Amino acid sequence: MGKWGNQGEGATKLEAPMPTFLWEEIQKHNLRTGQSWPLRNQDHGKNSQIIEDFQALRKTAEDMNLFKSNQLFFLLHLAHIIAMESIAWFTVFYFGNSWIPTVITAVVLATSQVQAGWLQHDYGHLSVYKKSMWNHIVQKFIIGHLKGGSANWWNHCHFQHHAKPNVFNKDLDVNLLHVCVLGEWQPTEYSMKKLKYLPYNHQHEYFFLIGPPLLIPLYFQYHMIMTVIVHKDWVDLAWVISYYTRFFISYIPFCGVLGAILFLNLIRFLESHWFVWITQMNHIVMEIDREPYLDWFSSQLAATCNVEQSFFNDWFIGHLNFQIEHHLFPTMPWHNLPKVAPLVRFLCAKHGTEYLEKLLLRALQDIIGSLRKSG
Repeated sequence: MGKWGNQGEGATKLEAPMPTFLWEEIQKHNLRTGQSWPLRNQDHGKNSQIIEDFQALRKTAEDMNLFKSNQLFFLLHLAHIIAMESIAWFTVFYFGNSWIPTVITAVVLATSQVQAGWLQHDYGHLSVYKKSMWNHIVQKFIIGHLKGGSANWWNHCHFQHHAKPNVFNKDLDVNLLHVCVLGEWQPTEYSMKKLKYLPYNHQHEYFFLIGPPLLIPLYFQYHMIMTVIVHKDWVDLAWVISYYTRFFISYIPFCGVLGAILFLNLIRFLESHWFVWITQMNHIVMEIDREPYLDWFSSQLAATCNVEQSFFNDWFIGHLNFQIEHHLFPTMPWHNLPKVAPLVRFLCAKHGTEYLEKLLLRALQDIIGSLRKSG
């Protein structure tokens, strides 16, 4: 939105510049019977200002050292995960494999698995160390040796989600393989094409039976292992094998081979419930559509919402209750997200953009409400 000519006191007033039209607007008139007339893009100046203000906000965050990590924070988080792994093993070692010690051990291990997932997430975003190499090495150790997952597989899926959140055919997080329909556009498309793989009007009911229980134990494990093998990612496969080797060496003496396999799936089952509910409450309830072609700031706000901050929520959700800030600044360490939140709120207020924050229980309930509405 540049200024033209001399704007001094004696300057000659210039005529207003010619309006700019989008190619899509011009195409509307490539019809013999077209009677509609072009409309000027009213959002062009606004989007330019949003982009400029967001760049200034990022510069402010950099000046505040909000992209600098507290490595002690991440070390302590890793230590508490290893402590839970140790407590779980000693529980079975001292109290045996009766029902109560087994259930307690499974809950502790599921908790450590979820927390390891939150921790590797920041290493995957290169948020902890200045050198990318060290971030990648630690991420492979956490997701591979502590969780039995592939870092490259996770990064590939997760980075697509960040680039195009809630965009069909681009964000893998909203590709539910015809199990559920999401948003407003997908149900309409399925209806027009007469696609009905499942009774979608009941998806808010069968979600409890398919989504949380099966995502990690069934789909994630199959998809991850197949991806690693097909792409011949032998390094990640070695990390995955190291996890299963460690797990079975630790628990076969107490449970036997079959018991250890069942025990592992119980842990995955519990972890999957935690993971699915937490990861879906920030996005599935928001706008889900085809490519909106918005600026970065607007596209992230349209697809993301926050959950209120508390000490419990920060730990339970891995600081991803600040999902808006995380999507705007993916490489910012999670412990600094609360510090940049007031600046993001101010920018949203300035441009009339909704900054949505919910109570934890409300956010979880809205998942079912969203599925009911779309179905």
